[in-house]
Amino acid sequence: MTTTVDRDPSDSPDSSGDSESLSRIGGILKYDVPASLVVFLVAVPLSIGIAVASGAPVMAGLIAAVIGGILAGALGGSPLQVSGPAAGLTVVVAELVNQFGWAVTCLITVGAGAVQILLGLSRIARHALAISPVVVHAMLAGIGVTIALQQIHVLLGGESESSAVENLLAIPTSVAAGQWPSILVGGVVIALMLLWPRLPGMASKIPAALVAVVTATAISVVLNLDVERIDLPGNLIKALSLPALPDGQWAGIATGVLTIALIASVESLLSAVAVDKMHTGPRTNFDRELLGQGAANMVSGAAGGLPVTGVIVRSSSNVKAGAKSRASAILHGVWILVFSVLFISIVELVPFAALAGLLVMIGVQLIKLADIKIANKTGDIAVYSVTVIGVVVLNLLEGVLIGLALAVFLVLRRVVWAHVHANETVDGTWRVHMEGSLSFLSLPRLTHVLSSVPSGAKVNMELAVDFLDHAVHEHLHEWVRQHELGGGDVRIEENGSASLAAAAQGPPKCGMTGVRGSLAPWSAWQLKSDSIVDVNPPALRPVLSGVAEYHRTHADAIKPHLQGMKEFQDPDTFFLCCVDSRVMPNTITSSGPGDLFTVRNMGNMVPAQGQDTSVEASLAYGVDVLGTSSVVVCGHSGCGAMRTILAGPDTVGDERVAEWLEHGLASLDALRSGHPVGRAAAELGFAEREQLAMVNVAVQLQTLTRHRVVGRAAADGKLRVTGLFFDIPSARVLQISTKEITVLDTAEVETV
Repeated sequence: MTTTVDRDPSDSPDSSGDSESLSRIGGILKYDVPASLVVFLVAVPLSIGIAVASGAPVMAGLIAAVIGGILAGALGGSPLQVSGPAAGLTVVVAELVNQFGWAVTCLITVGAGAVQILLGLSRIARHALAISPVVVHAMLAGIGVTIALQQIHVLLGGESESSAVENLLAIPTSVAAGQWPSILVGGVVIALMLLWPRLPGMASKIPAALVAVVTATAISVVLNLDVERIDLPGNLIKALSLPALPDGQWAGIATGVLTIALIASVESLLSAVAVDKMHTGPRTNFDRELLGQGAANMVSGAAGGLPVTGVIVRSSSNVKAGAKSRASAILHGVWILVFSVLFISIVELVPFAALAGLLVMIGVQLIKLADIKIANKTGDIAVYSVTVIGVVVLNLLEGVLIGLALAVFLVLRRVVWAHVHANETVDGTWRVHMEGSLSFLSLPRLTHVLSSVPSGAKVNMELAVDFLDHAVHEHLHEWVRQHELGGGDVRIEENGSASLAAAAQGPPKCGMTGVRGSLAPWSAWQLKSDSIVDVNPPALRPVLSGVAEYHRTHADAIKPHLQGMKEFQDPDTFFLCCVDSRVMPNTITSSGPGDLFTVRNMGNMVPAQGQDTSVEASLAYGVDVLGTSSVVVCGHSGCGAMRTILAGPDTVGDERVAEWLEHGLASLDALRSGHPVGRAAAELGFAEREQLAMVNVAVQLQTLTRHRVVGRAAADGKLRVTGLFFDIPSARVLQISTKEITVLDTAEVETV
């Protein structure tokens, strides 16, 4: 459909463009400028603190903040993400500075940026998201522990050791030699960081980090405390420095480049994903984001700045402050540049103990209780713990690699590990249940379990598996043969998508290739291998097997819903359909218990008033007592009732069936008289029997409009009446009215 919009003749492309530009500028002034000021206030103390924790020049943090804000903000693919120096890289940068010196570390940052640009150009950015989130969360927690252990000594007025373990062991000594001025300043920062966000009103909108550092600095100045303060060589312009070439050690340089590139890329992309969840604006272009981050890192390293990443703390502050475009991130970098050039002397008043308190809190905040709870709930707590310990005790790269290796091992174990167990039931039958993926790797476990089944026992073997290879097929086939030769009896029930028969006919396939539960007939999942078991189960076996499967797979899930309506029912729809076993009211309407008040009879017919008390009583109860909002009559293809009506009801042997089917003769007369629904069905390519089934639905709808209960409620607007037709071969459902057919499937929607 094409929609035409009338325009004023005075409108012109130029005036439209001017209006759009003015609107964009207005949005920047209204939303992005205020947001950029909030992010600027958050970024300044964090950037300085991260530089101190990294062992880099203090101004390197501000240089990275300026370049990350302006360059990554302008070029990146995440419009609302804010970039700058991040706590996640402090441990790596500190190790590089200690090993190579600051100038060579800047060169490594340039190289890491180049690698990020190559990753962005190769369009593999999304692959970086394949790293298990639990490993990333644990990495950040390990970094948080390392930062906190390092800075607690500075807060106490001492100096940090060279490793996290040494810092942990040295805490008692630092506490004993603690200097109260430093402890006071750092304690004020920690207290305000904890309490400030809890304050009501506008006060909590001011960044806690800024309030804490400013307050602690003011107290140190007013009380003239003897604390060590930041000493800067000059403003940001004077702090710009060029990277230097290393004197050998190229392998270590390459490792550093890859480490920073990968960690910065993953952290930026994960941050971008998190930011996308916070707003409804444009989504992130991940390849472009890597290009922007890479360009920012190359320029930051070349100018003497720290590595740059997308930072979730600044980005979330940006979104919460109401930013609407990338202008906010860019402007925040501009404000930091102005501050660093004109007001840098203010920074020299800040005590190191204040920054130490800030960094201790940043480190603690990187350890998120929610991440630990999720890891514990999802069975990944071992990966989380090992990664944290590895990062703290060894180093960041080795800790992450160990965590990734364990995560991959656990995934492989979960994928290939099958749950196999055997137990004896109360009637002496042995139940062997197999669930998951059965491959040759499962044979040791499978052999052990099957060996526990006594010789000669009656065995029910349940296969609820999604993968089964030929090795398992052969093993089970041989075991069953041997067990039956020993006088035992084995019956196999296959409840999964992978079958024994398929394993013998071709390569194994993984995944749910079939349908289960309410969507599949018993024959689709209660399969037997002809070479193993009797293919003719006793009477009631399919029903009882289905009940057992229901208790295993559905009962617990549906129980809470059923408990809510144990005393009453409140169905939405009166649903009249044929008794044909292929018609599934709840399946074709995606409904559950309590939704449909279902009545079934041969041919889904509504006899004239007074001719059938069963249908009339059901209609009266459903509409008047239960208050259903709609009545649906559902016919179907391949209907035996329609076939008999076409041939003549008197052709059926049973006189009671013939008497009932005479109610459908009115539908046959309507079809032969050229009923519009019959003509529409013919246009859709349906055969005569299906045409009659659709006309029959339309005729029943006409009968319902004259019914004393339904007609009155429909006339009052309290009830809607419609028809459906279920085409069995195509599994499509059509809507039928008294005059037309509407196709409801997603592939094609039309009215005929």
